[in-house]
Parts: sequence; C-alpha cells; structure tokens
Amino acid sequence: MLFLEQMANIGSEVERALNWRIKKNTDYAQKAFERALELIDLTLDNQRNYAHLKEIARMREAIVDYFFGVNQFMSSEGSWRSYFLPFTYASRRNH
Repeated sequence: MLFLEQMANIGSEVERALNWRIKKNTDYAQKAFERALELIDLTLDNQRNYAHLKEIARMREAIVDYFFGVNQFMSSEGSWRSYFLPFTYASRRNH
C-alpha cells in the first residue's frame, strides 16, 4: 500500500475515534484509537517507508499524548483533522 493510502487509513480511524469521543462513547473511541495505533505500528514496521519513519513515530507519540496523556504537544481535534485531511484527499485523487 502506498504511504498516502496508509496515512489516509490511519486518519480514518483517528477521525472515528474523535467522532466517538465527541459523542461521549468512550468504548468505541478506544477501539477506533487502538485500530489507528495498530495501523501506525504496521506502517512503522514497513521498511519501504524509511524516509517517513521519523514523522510517523513523532505523530504516534503526539496522538497517544492527545488521547491518553497530558497533551504536552497541545494538539486539538481540529489539528488532527487538518493533519490527516491532505493524505485522504491525495489518496482519493490517486484512484
């Protein structure tokens, strides 16, 4: 899978987690977030994306901090949506 597609899929799960969080459904938000982490880890394990490893690792750290940490990076729902939107757009454009 192309890097853009991988990031778009991660973004889709993050969107789900954010939407369920807004709806106060912590169980579904947790499950969506876990799927996002699984996709992030699979992307990190993929050696073809060596050039993107630093960005993906930093993104993983920041998103875990946003959902379960003290939000030291001061992320917001809007910043995560803005981060993943270009990947989704580019991925759809390539199909």
